[in-house]
Amino acid sequence: MGPEPIYHSKIDTSGQNLHDPRTYPFMKILTKLSSIIFLSIALFSASPAFGEAAIGINVLVKSSITQQNLNDLGRYGTVLDTVPAIKLVTIKSTASQLPAIRSRSYVAAASPDAERKGSPVDTVAATNFANGISTWDMDAVNVTANPGFSGRAVNYDGTGVYVAVLDTGLLDSWRQYLPEQRIATQYAMAFRGGGGDNGNVSDPTNMWEHDQNSHGTHVTSTILGYNLLGTPVNGVAPKATVIPVKVLGQNGSGWSSVIARGIVYVADLKAGPLAGSPMVINMSLGGPSLDAAEQAAMDYAIGKGVIIVAAAGNEGDAGMGYPGAYAPVISVAATGWTGQWLAGPDGNPNNWWNADDVADPTKAADFYIADFSSRQKPGQQLDVAAPGSWTVGPYQVNSGQLSYYYLSGTSMASPHVAGIVALMCQKKPSLSAASAESILKATAIPLAAGSRTVAVPGGTEAQSWGSDATGSGLVTADAALRATK
Repeated sequence: MGPEPIYHSKIDTSGQNLHDPRTYPFMKILTKLSSIIFLSIALFSASPAFGEAAIGINVLVKSSITQQNLNDLGRYGTVLDTVPAIKLVTIKSTASQLPAIRSRSYVAAASPDAERKGSPVDTVAATNFANGISTWDMDAVNVTANPGFSGRAVNYDGTGVYVAVLDTGLLDSWRQYLPEQRIATQYAMAFRGGGGDNGNVSDPTNMWEHDQNSHGTHVTSTILGYNLLGTPVNGVAPKATVIPVKVLGQNGSGWSSVIARGIVYVADLKAGPLAGSPMVINMSLGGPSLDAAEQAAMDYAIGKGVIIVAAAGNEGDAGMGYPGAYAPVISVAATGWTGQWLAGPDGNPNNWWNADDVADPTKAADFYIADFSSRQKPGQQLDVAAPGSWTVGPYQVNSGQLSYYYLSGTSMASPHVAGIVALMCQKKPSLSAASAESILKATAIPLAAGSRTVAVPGGTEAQSWGSDATGSGLVTADAALRATK
């Protein structure tokens, strides 16, 4: 199955008043298929062996990894890597060898490495954007109040909490978008390989900050806020500290073995140098099946006190993506706001994205579930929903040229919830993954199955959804914080 569309709408800020709805005609709307979103599992084709393509295989052993195990696995392929913390061995072999590998008495599980997809500088002169302007999505989750209000509508800002963003890394120009003090460069890491390559190759040359895809930068900007050509824009948790962990390549794709490596890396930070700090992982990525290596890594991380938030997927009725659909993970569907793009007397939108005022109190009737947002299937768990349709952030299509785009996807919804979890962890540092999920679900605004006619650039469209699309409903920071005790 091919990728769902993601909507890129470039914000043309050259000489325009960012608060003036009349700037709408200067916005360039682009629609294209994106490598950011969730795709089907694919097998990495390596050099053929006896006419059969080589693939990466993830093997979980029942007890500790021994040299005897490795020697035996070497009979079926080339051993590439081991992750002792989760009893994982990665090998290069062929699909025809899987039954034999699975039959070994010491093997708990073996599966093909699964593909996952989500794509000179100045420094921003600010330590955080807690006093930044409001945008509709921040207003919707009640971390800001209204377009004329700079600052916070809640008393928490993520101070003392780390959020690891497992994604494509950050653009070379990230310091022009994000406060340098909010990025934990000393812990930032890149992993590459997988699919039959050596999956544990960590980058020694700061590859995490040389992304060419932009996906990880846009996701990070939702958590921290961003610099819009000198104007600070608020984020969900603007004083949290982000750890960029690059697990997806420059084309926005990666492998489950590499993602497992990234998860274990963050878990070990939580158990080691950051033992005294709350830790949240955001994963705006996924694929159609649960990989045993990822599952073991997530169980390991949750056992160390890490809270994991992940996108539900962009496959609509085809079902959720993994790791989001895995029950211990907080999964996030994408909502949109019916007040966006409403036309004024001149035919243009009444307000720009950073001048829209979401009515208080936030109510279900003003929101819809996006048609691309993955629906829950049997055996899957969809938890909550958050803004993920037409959200703005830094996104570059030309290297080195600053630009800002509207993006749509559950990739955009997930960091809203990861940021709210960071606020909850600031209030209660001992918060567990299970408690965080329970609070978010209990305090979410229910979104009953329904349909809305929604304004979009150039017209309207119908958005309909069933009860399988909403989880417990739309999350709001203030309600979640009140319940965090």
